[in-house]
This record gives sequence, C-alpha cells and structure tokens, in this order.
Amino acid sequence: MSIVIVMSLCCFFYILGAWQKSGTGRGDSIALRVTKETDCTILPNLHFETHHSLGGVNPLVMTDKVFEPCHIRYSDYTPCQDQNRAMNFPRENMNYRERHCPTETEKLRCLIPAPKGYVTPFPWPKSRDYVPYANAPYKNLTVEKAVQNWVQFEGDVFRFPGGGTMFPNGANAYIDELASVIPFTDGTIRTALDTGCGVASWGAYLMDRNVLTMSFAPRDSHEAQVQFALERGVPAVIGVLGTIKLPYPSGSFDMAHCSRCLISWKSNDAMYMFEVDRVLRPGGYWILSGPPINWKTNHQAWKRSKEDLEAEQNVIEKIAEMLCWGKIHEKGDTVIWRKKADSNECHNKDDHPSKMCKIQDADDVWYKKMEGCITPFPEEAQLRKFPERLFAAPPRILQGRTPGVTEEIFEEDNKLWKKYVNTYKRINKLIGSLRYRNIMDMNAGLGSFAAIIDSPISWVMNVVPTISEKNTLGIIYERGLIGIYHDWCEAFSTYPRTYDLIHANGLFSLYQNKCNMEDILLEMDRILRPEGAVILRDNVEVLNKVRRTVMGMRWKSKLLDHEDGPHIPEKILVSVKKYWVGNEEENIGQASGMDP
Repeated sequence: MSIVIVMSLCCFFYILGAWQKSGTGRGDSIALRVTKETDCTILPNLHFETHHSLGGVNPLVMTDKVFEPCHIRYSDYTPCQDQNRAMNFPRENMNYRERHCPTETEKLRCLIPAPKGYVTPFPWPKSRDYVPYANAPYKNLTVEKAVQNWVQFEGDVFRFPGGGTMFPNGANAYIDELASVIPFTDGTIRTALDTGCGVASWGAYLMDRNVLTMSFAPRDSHEAQVQFALERGVPAVIGVLGTIKLPYPSGSFDMAHCSRCLISWKSNDAMYMFEVDRVLRPGGYWILSGPPINWKTNHQAWKRSKEDLEAEQNVIEKIAEMLCWGKIHEKGDTVIWRKKADSNECHNKDDHPSKMCKIQDADDVWYKKMEGCITPFPEEAQLRKFPERLFAAPPRILQGRTPGVTEEIFEEDNKLWKKYVNTYKRINKLIGSLRYRNIMDMNAGLGSFAAIIDSPISWVMNVVPTISEKNTLGIIYERGLIGIYHDWCEAFSTYPRTYDLIHANGLFSLYQNKCNMEDILLEMDRILRPEGAVILRDNVEVLNKVRRTVMGMRWKSKLLDHEDGPHIPEKILVSVKKYWVGNEEENIGQASGMDP
C-alpha cells in the first residue's frame, strides 16, 4: 500500500508540474513573465561592443533630468588642471601646475563631448605604437620632439617609435642597458614610478617585462603628453613634483625613474629627492639620465656652464649619500642608485648625518605639504616576488600595520572577489578581452578586483578614496598592483575618455552626504570612453538613485540581483555609455551621434 501511495503521488505531481510548465495557469503565466523581465544573466538591451557610429543620438526619455553636452571647446577639459585657472597661482616650485579644482559655482554640470571622428583606440599591443589622430588631434610634439623619436604623424594616425629625449634609439635598447644592473626577469621589480614621463614610452615597453609603471607629467605647453600615454594604453596621470606630496603611500615603488624630466633635484634643499625616497621601497632603484649627468660632455648642448652642472651633480651625490642610496652604475648619461635594504639602520649610525621626519603617518599625503626630511620606513617582512606577491599576504597585513585587516580577512576578500568577477564576466563577456585595456576601480579596497582580473592585456588604476575607513593603498602596492589616493568630490587627474571600464563597489554609499552624487557621475562620464562600460555594486536604494540620474546622461543601464539572490539588498548596476561626439558647427555645443 505504501508503494502504491508513493507512486500515485509521484504521478500526480508529475502531471501538476507539466501543467505548470505549460504556463496555462494564470498565476504561472504571471510568474513566467516576471522571470523573463527580471532575467539577470542575459542583457539584450546593453551593447558592450564597439560600433564606431557617427550619426545622431536620440534624446532619452523617462528621466527627471537630461544633462546637456558641454561646448566642444571642453572636449579635453581637465577640471583640476585647467590652464586658465593655473595662471592665478604662483609659478614658484611648480605650484601653478598642481591640482587647483573649480569651486561649486565653477563646476561644469554638462557632458564632455568627444571630438568629431573619435574612435575606439586600437587594441593592445598595437595601441602602444599607434593612436588615431582624431582622438588627440595635437601635432605640437611631432615638431618639438621630431629629432628625439617621440611621435610621428602618419596619415590619420600618430606613430610612437618608442624613442625619448635620452633614448632616441628606442626605449627597449635603453631598458636593456638598465637590465644589465636591475633584475627585471625574476619578479623582483614590479612597480615603477616615471617622473616627467613624456608620452610614457619607458613605461609602455616595461610592460613586456611584467613591470607596471605609474607615469606622470604636468599639463603644460607640450600638449597631450599624458593623454597620448593613456590613448596608447599605458598607466598615467596628470601630476607634478611641486609643493604637495605625491598621492602614493610610502615604500610603494620598486624603482623610480627620471629621464631628462626637467626636475630641479637640487632645489629647495633637494626636497624632491626626499619625496622620491619616501615612495621608494628599501632595496629599490633610482635612475637618473640627463642633466646634470655626463655634464663634461654635454654642457654645451644643454647651454649650461660646467660649474653650474658640476655643482648640481655634487648636491645630488651628497643627498643620495644622506638617503643611504648607493651608486651602483654610471655610464654615459645614466646613473643608477640603490636604496639600502636596511636604510633605517644606516640612518641611525652616529657618523651618518640624517634629517628624519617627525610625522605620525607617512601615508597621510592628500594635499599635505612636501617635507625636506627622510621618512622612516618600518622594517618589513620579506616581500614575495611577482606573481607570488599578488595573492600572498602583504607585509603591511602580516605586521598589523593596517588596523582591521588580518590574513583571514585578506583570504576571504580574495575568495569573494573571485566570485564577483566571475559574475561580471557572465554579464559582460568582453571583460578579459582586448576590448578593455584601461580599467579603473574607484573604491579598490584591498585590490582583489584588480588581482583577480590581472592580465598582460589590461591594467587597473586602483583608487583608494581619501575618506575610506581603512588606508589600503600600501597593501595594493605590496601585491604588485598600482593605484592612487583620490577624493571623488573632486575631478580625477586625467584627460577625458581615458578609461574603457570603470568599477566601483560601495562608492556612492561611502560618499552619501559628502558631496553631490551628480558630480561624481558626471566625472565618471568625463573619464569614460564612448561605449565604455560601468559596473557599480551598492545598496539597492542608492543604485536606484544612480540609475535615475544616468538615464539623463546617455547611458544604457540595467539593475541586477546580487549573486546570492534577490533578497540581498546589495545589487549590481551595469551601464554602457552611448557613442556620441561634439558638433563643431554649433556654438552652443549640442551633440550629434546615434545610438550604437
């Protein structure tokens, strides 16, 4: 009897299930319709591919506010490095080239247009050598740097032969010379800093050796240096050694470089050398090529007196000794120093004159004045070589120097982001492809998002907001990744259209009641390429507000459930910026273009 009852029930529920699957029942048809409308795995209305369309954009509907395009003259607008505003600040110590952001009343609350003819950059590695002329239509450098092999104009593209002021035969040959002294091949050198980078050819060619370089140069008379670097697919920001500290934690870089970077290393009691020492890891290398090195041979070409150049090099040599940097190589125009691995012990010697800083936190640098003193660096645990260091617990965690972050938390964070990144790849199958070269994580945490998607075909700018509860940027660098401090109430130090993919986790919750959400979204739109993608992870109430705003920004968006189901309040908002360009014929700067 029990067997008969069980079989009867099985048959009954089989028939019931078949009827439900047919959708003939009223409740079931509603359920099918809801399921279809809330499908979280297929996004038929989002297009991540590049279309290169150049027609008109249809106006968006169903939005509270539509953001108008800015005038075409703002197509390369950099709010905090605006040329006109810069002239109001002192030229002493490059103060006028530093960040000077617009006030609330000065902010542009419109969409920065792309120039007519704008196209998606070539995929890496072709982008390293070729940039479409329409994307950065400036020929100044092709004339000013013609003999130095920086950049050449050919048809409708710029070609970058890989040359530089101090390496006209190409960056590769120059790096080969450095490699005779610096161990590029075993993973010891992973992060580098290039001061006054030009078009960042040094950093571009170091990528072949698995070295990530943070390049920076000021926005100056040499138009589009940093813009060219980012169009090529090379990490770079607008920046300068001026009066405030560099936006990087202490001991970040395995190597620092100046190739005729036009920085006066002896000025202000060699304060800039002290700042390089702050961000250079013990055991790291400093490379100086160009003036005043080899002054006996080059003083006439540099139009400077022997006495002046000799005095400058003597100051550099003296400060290097004070910093406990040992000279390990000098040939032609290039000198390499190495910071002693036990530099603290060196500074503490009775016979060694050292000027030590009295600061409490060497990583508290946002808008802090630069100091002409030596930053003490805690004795650290052995740093693993790359790629092992990508997932090994960093010294800052092992030594408890980041309160609230333990080895267990670090391991759990890696597991969590592996799951999240797998979700992103299901949503957008172009992640991990050549389509996305320049990626930004606006609230990077421990850098696990970047670590999971680490690949030779892309790089991630890990941004740690200055208002974050935990200062984790030092951990990110110890993992062999790069990043920067930033306050998202202000514009980022980059040109428009410099990132292919932007990711942000909990960013808008972090900045609630701190500044205007619209301003952050407009800044994201400024730095995102046409047809670039955005992935936001945050509380559903926050993302609903974001979604309503971006409907008026020429973005196509969809809200998706959390990986663990619809009852989790955290959601994912995925968006694609539509293709549109500015119209030079209309003074009011209206846009022309069409939906992709």
